[in-house]
Amino acid sequence: MNKEQLKKLEADLWSAADKLRANSDLKSSEYATPVLGLIFLKFADNNYRRHEQAILAEYQQLQGSRREKPVSEIAIEQCGFYLPDHTRYDYLLNLPEEKDIAKALKEAMKAIEEYKPELEGVLPKDEYAALTRTDKTIPQQLLRTFADIPANASGDLFGQIYEYFLSEFARSEGQKGGEFFTPRSVVRLMVEIIEPHGGKVFDPACGSGGMFVQSAQFIAAHHNELKGADSGVYMCGQEKTQDTVKLAKMNLAVNGLRGEIKQANTYYEDPYDSFEQFDYVHANPPFNVDDVSLSSVEKDRRFNTYGIPRNKSKVKKADEGKETVPNGNYLWISLFATSLKAQGRAALVMANSASDARHSEADIRKTLIEQNLIYAMLTLPSNMFYTVTLPATL
Repeated sequence: MNKEQLKKLEADLWSAADKLRANSDLKSSEYATPVLGLIFLKFADNNYRRHEQAILAEYQQLQGSRREKPVSEIAIEQCGFYLPDHTRYDYLLNLPEEKDIAKALKEAMKAIEEYKPELEGVLPKDEYAALTRTDKTIPQQLLRTFADIPANASGDLFGQIYEYFLSEFARSEGQKGGEFFTPRSVVRLMVEIIEPHGGKVFDPACGSGGMFVQSAQFIAAHHNELKGADSGVYMCGQEKTQDTVKLAKMNLAVNGLRGEIKQANTYYEDPYDSFEQFDYVHANPPFNVDDVSLSSVEKDRRFNTYGIPRNKSKVKKADEGKETVPNGNYLWISLFATSLKAQGRAALVMANSASDARHSEADIRKTLIEQNLIYAMLTLPSNMFYTVTLPATL
């Protein structure tokens, strides 16, 4: 699917879904969760369909032998999750109108979580009943809407469509969207440079988990070159917002990836004990954050190994202990460097302004360069992200 086709699909899906929202009494924030759950279900079904023939073939081959396994176990081995018949998209789509579709969706989501414990508490369930307060047909109409996602749509198209819907929901609530999806071309370049294969991959601002998917696609594309080496990777992500954590967990699951996503504010929490723990790091962190408590990060080796960003002027005595870091960009850069093992590699998206920032940031940059930690810097053109025009550097 090319860029124009994707944009048309996104716009068509949003238009259809938003018309249905107008018939409900839900706010966009309430409507978002069940809608995003159906997008997940469609992509999970697409992925499962691609493995289904092989799953059934192995099940039939082993049936009656000592090695016999339940089909659920084989499915989890082959594609990372199992979809019982009553969770399949076409089954739900074709239920007669007199059936309680909201209840059927709740039971489907519960069953998916039962066979995929990592998703426990992640998928929407009771939210589908809330859709029916003014129009009982809305769940079924939404199922029809997302049936238009092509059966061959795979990979991180899920993340792109999902992220598009997140930003549209934010706009309709009169809010500024927060985290934004990193374009596939940018992520692919980052992944091709660091070449992740064999080991642990860290993204401390993982958003929807799209970079993890691209890492897995790199491994698949270069499988023959790796010549049987242990090429598998384990994904470790963290994200501040619980709703985005759920999205990233869904993204790992729908793509059959090994790993875990934890909710954490990276400035103040370190759930993976990340110092020198990872073989690869890739991330698109938030730019130009200026409200991080200096006292909370200045003694943290994740951030202070190469120097801490500080205000140029001295702080008044009355404000001691309340000082903030003037700009968080170099906190992230330091974190990526300190999270790597000795031979590790990192790729990151960063605001252009970080490359010529002055004062304490210039001192940190000098240290990084003198210690030979920087392999390359690439300036991106503007307007590469969905809803922001800020230019960036890799």
